[in-house]
Amino acid sequence: MLRPSFRQSFSLWRRQGQCLALVLSLGLCLVPHLALGADQSQIINIADSEALRTALASAPNGTEIRLLPGRYIGRFEVEQPLTLRGEPGAVIDAQGAGSALVVSASGVTLTRLTIRNWGRDLYEKDAAIRLLPGANEVTIVANELSGPGFGIYASEVSDLKLKDNQIEGEAEAFLLDRGDGIHLLKVNYPHVSGNRIKTVRDGIYLESGVGSRVYGNHLSELQYGLHYMYTKQDEAMDNLACRVSGGYALMNSEGIRLVFNRVREAKEFGVLLNLTHDAEIQANQIEATQMPNSVAGDLFSEGKGLFVYGAKRNQISGNYIAGNQIGIAMALGGEDNLVYQNQFLANATQVRYVGETRVEWSLQGRGNYWSDYRGWDLDGDGIGDGQHLPNDSLDRLFWLYPEAKFLMESPLVKLLKWLDNQLQGEHSVGVVDSHPVMTPPPHLGPAAWEAL
Repeated sequence: MLRPSFRQSFSLWRRQGQCLALVLSLGLCLVPHLALGADQSQIINIADSEALRTALASAPNGTEIRLLPGRYIGRFEVEQPLTLRGEPGAVIDAQGAGSALVVSASGVTLTRLTIRNWGRDLYEKDAAIRLLPGANEVTIVANELSGPGFGIYASEVSDLKLKDNQIEGEAEAFLLDRGDGIHLLKVNYPHVSGNRIKTVRDGIYLESGVGSRVYGNHLSELQYGLHYMYTKQDEAMDNLACRVSGGYALMNSEGIRLVFNRVREAKEFGVLLNLTHDAEIQANQIEATQMPNSVAGDLFSEGKGLFVYGAKRNQISGNYIAGNQIGIAMALGGEDNLVYQNQFLANATQVRYVGETRVEWSLQGRGNYWSDYRGWDLDGDGIGDGQHLPNDSLDRLFWLYPEAKFLMESPLVKLLKWLDNQLQGEHSVGVVDSHPVMTPPPHLGPAAWEAL
């Protein structure tokens, strides 16, 4: 038998290859919407609600489901580890009832989804995305959520990642009838970063969890920007809260590190430490906390930059506190805290202390900077030669009789306050800064802090 020539062999190989390509092409045509990604995981393109429901129920683990442009009506469940990705123009509409997406599996990724119009029943935990107990290591990234209930609600999970999501509630709804933007109950070690949240109840609410990391979020037009309840060992850095009732509420929590955050245009408080212990409140910027229709002399009706209420063993240092009705207020046994190297600038009342104990606000020979300090520095060491009493006997008198507050700016009262400051001895009560600094300490940013 004659052996085929090289030219004949090559021609035969090419025809066989063309036939194989045709067979593969026909085969792929018989399996619509299915492709292989670079990592050999399946990618399924979906174009309608029923196809999405079927894919979520039957797709193998690791599948990526892509929503093509269109409306996906109803509520959907994710019960195995997969990725659900939205293409531009794809919208999930829950039609005003229940939760739009309910996740019960670990290892799920939800990304670039647009979700609208889920339910408003807060008792039933209606949310755009709801994570059931045990749905660990879920990633929720770059989604756009707009609706009345919770944006993201998770309970009894761990290692949750929430990044770069936009969450918007109903601005016309009564504040306390809205859901929270992100609500995490008994969630350990969540990472929440780069989210933009507005017109909800609380921007980010964390309860009974451990080890959260909350970085770089923008929180506006809501009750509290960041709200901790019964949590431990959390850290929040580089967040901005503006036009809120309260910026950062730390309640009944331990070991929180709140550093390099900003709050402006709050009403009730910039930072609240309510029965919270062993926290670090450092290098935050707290400005323009103003309560409308406030009553002079009423602690709870005036805007407080920082409010320490029954909190102990906290370190409050390096903060910029300016333009608030009350710079810092302290009550109900909040004396056992370190307060030093803060800047108190042009607050209507720099300090409001409700108590009868002498409280020292300096550490190792360095106190705080006070814009109203009238002392001098004859030895040039940068520390005032005389102590500073943010509240003196006359302040307490005016708190008792707020109707006489118009006299505060009279020359005689200013002279009496200066004399009272000079004559107060070591047994005086109230807040005392024995080492006021003469120039404002530098207000470092996050990069400079990490370099230390």
